[in-house]
Amino acid sequence: MSLPAPGRAWLPLLVVIAVAAALGLWASQRFLARPAAPALPAVKAVTLMPTPRPLPPFTLQQAGGKPLRADDLRGHWTLVFIGFTHCPDVCPTTLAQLAGAQKQWAVLPPAQRPRLLFVSVDPERDSPEQVAQYAHAFHPDTLAATAPLTQVEAFARALSLVFMKVPGKSGQADDYTLDHSAALVLLDPQVRMAGVVQPPFDVRAIAEDLTRLTGTAAPTPAPATR
Repeated sequence: MSLPAPGRAWLPLLVVIAVAAALGLWASQRFLARPAAPALPAVKAVTLMPTPRPLPPFTLQQAGGKPLRADDLRGHWTLVFIGFTHCPDVCPTTLAQLAGAQKQWAVLPPAQRPRLLFVSVDPERDSPEQVAQYAHAFHPDTLAATAPLTQVEAFARALSLVFMKVPGKSGQADDYTLDHSAALVLLDPQVRMAGVVQPPFDVRAIAEDLTRLTGTAAPTPAPATR
């Protein structure tokens, strides 16, 4: 048996190959391509994560026994700061600074206004009522909460924040302080970890960043294709 001679005998096969390749390219573009995620506004103080990180379910306690869960933060950009009411310097300084940003956000519609959540990591001494009284002394719009130690630890760990009890010199059980992360964590309107703000804080830049982000949502990554 002899092979077909080169030339026109190969043309039908070449046409079939070309058509199949074109159809394959069209199918990949039609069914596998994903629209580009909308770009977020440029920011100065906040370091945005390339991919927002979902948080595990959490429940914190506010004053009056009111729980604070992820759904209570949904729809807003939220800055989270951990600390404790006996904090001698970092906590009061940070909350006083952020009160300046909160005053600037007051002109925004309440439904979109950025939020600040202060979480006490010292539930042994800080009741939800004490945390609320402390935080509201700096600004009445601040969300304030705490929880039993294991729940606070899990919440902080989910945000890559840390804290540690440091015994005082007297050796008494109630003589201690807490070392804790001083950074702010930014949650997007879908309650995912979307960014971090490191000290020292530029309050004006923080206020401007959150104002620019207001009304936007961090992009959701496209599903992986196979």
